[in-house]
Amino acid sequence: MKLKSKIVSIVSTLLLAASFAGCSSSASTNEDKVITVGTDAAYAPFEYLEKGKVVGFDADFLAAVMEEAGIKYKLKNTGWDPLFASLNTGEIDMGISAITINDDRKKTYDFSSPYFESTQMIMVKEGSPVKNATDLKGLKVGVQNGTTGQAAAEQILGEKNEKIAKYESNVLAIMALQNGEVDAVVADNTVVEEYVKNNPENKLVAISDKDNFEPEYYGLMFKKGNKLRKKMDAAVQEVIANGTYADIYKKWFKTEPNVEALKQQ
Repeated sequence: MKLKSKIVSIVSTLLLAASFAGCSSSASTNEDKVITVGTDAAYAPFEYLEKGKVVGFDADFLAAVMEEAGIKYKLKNTGWDPLFASLNTGEIDMGISAITINDDRKKTYDFSSPYFESTQMIMVKEGSPVKNATDLKGLKVGVQNGTTGQAAAEQILGEKNEKIAKYESNVLAIMALQNGEVDAVVADNTVVEEYVKNNPENKLVAISDKDNFEPEYYGLMFKKGNKLRKKMDAAVQEVIANGTYADIYKKWFKTEPNVEALKQQ
């Protein structure tokens, strides 16, 4: 009986040790998990490729948020439309790509708190008669497909207007403007302003119209029900509150961010 009791005791000890080892292994796996983040690296200054690496405001902001959350990640250049599809299939865990939070997208995806205030803007060639959004009526307008720039143009010109030319990226839309294929481009104000400023030889003009284009807000995007969103949301808010966000914003845009506008959303 003593021998049997001793064997049972040894077996129990080994099973208990294996149980603890399993728990330790599982915890380590969770800590070491690498989150995959999708982006469309053709949207300077938010995200673009430089020597094969994704850089830009969004890339720097994401790095700060992930550090705050204590999460390892890799940033994957998926392209715009594939980003949304990849979230649905689970190929990526979240998206960051100057993605506007709106009611239509919230039907399918979850978002973090807003981290950037934006609005739509018009880009035309110097000498264009266009002074505001209503002047676009009757003209051919280039937009990036599936963006709020497209939605804004459709609101002015009509949803099925054949004069709205849809491109895979804003870069292609701007090239179309330069080549005379469209009369104007509608895109996020920062993209328009940065392109006009950095390419003076192209003689393009940025036109603001706050009467027709309402403010928009960007957020990190997740598949519906993803538990990662809660942790990331807390990290976003902390990075904005502790001043890190302002430093990154000033680095890229040379001005102070409107943090209060973000807090009110």
